[in-house]
Amino acid sequence: MSKPPLRAAPPARRQRSDGIRSREAILRQAARLATVEGIVGLSLGRLADAVGMSKSGLFAHFRSKEELQLATIETADAIFQAEVVDPALGTAPGITRLRALCEGFLAHLERGVFPGGCFFASVAAEIDTHPGPVRDCALTVVAAWLDQLETAVRDAQAEHSLDPDEDPAQVAFELNAYLLHANAQYIATGDPAALDRARRAIDRLLETIRGSGRTEA
Repeated sequence: MSKPPLRAAPPARRQRSDGIRSREAILRQAARLATVEGIVGLSLGRLADAVGMSKSGLFAHFRSKEELQLATIETADAIFQAEVVDPALGTAPGITRLRALCEGFLAHLERGVFPGGCFFASVAAEIDTHPGPVRDCALTVVAAWLDQLETAVRDAQAEHSLDPDEDPAQVAFELNAYLLHANAQYIATGDPAALDRARRAIDRLLETIRGSGRTEA
C-alpha cells in the first residue's frame, strides 16, 4: 500500500497569510505612530520598539526606511478610504455626498482613527519641502481627496443644489481649508468645539452658494 501524500501546502499558505497579517498590523501601527512622531522619524528601530518586535524581524518585511514610509502612506490611505471616502460614496451623488465627505472627515477625527489627527495633513506639512518618492506619494493622495471634493461639487451643481457659476476647485479648496483648520485646532486643544465650528462654516458656505433648485432636504 502506498503512503499517503504529504500535505505541505496548507502550512505554507498559513505562513504566507500570517506574514500578510503581521505586515498589515505593523503598517497600521506605523500609520498611527507617524501622526504623532512624524514620518521622517519613522524608522525600523523605532517601529520595532512600538510593535514589540526585533529590528531584524522588521527587516523581513521592509528592506529600507523609504520602503517602510511608502507602505505606511499606502496603508494610511486605505484606512482613510474605509473610514471617510467609502461611506460617502455610498450616498447619492451631489450635495448629499459632498456633505458626507466633509462630515466623514470630521467624524474620523472625533473617533481618533489616527492619534495625531489627519494622517495626510500631518505628513504633508512635514515633508512638503523634501522632494522624493515619499512626498510624491503623499501629495498624490492629497490631490485625490481634493478631486473627490471637487467632483462632488460639480455633481451638486449639475443637480442645481449649488450655483453653477461657482468654481468647483475653489469651493473644494475652501471646504478643505475648513477641515484642515478644524483638524489643527482639535489636535492642539482636544476641544470638539473646533469640529462644530467647521460644521457651521461648511453649512454657511454651502448655503451662500446654493443653487436655485436645491434637491437636498
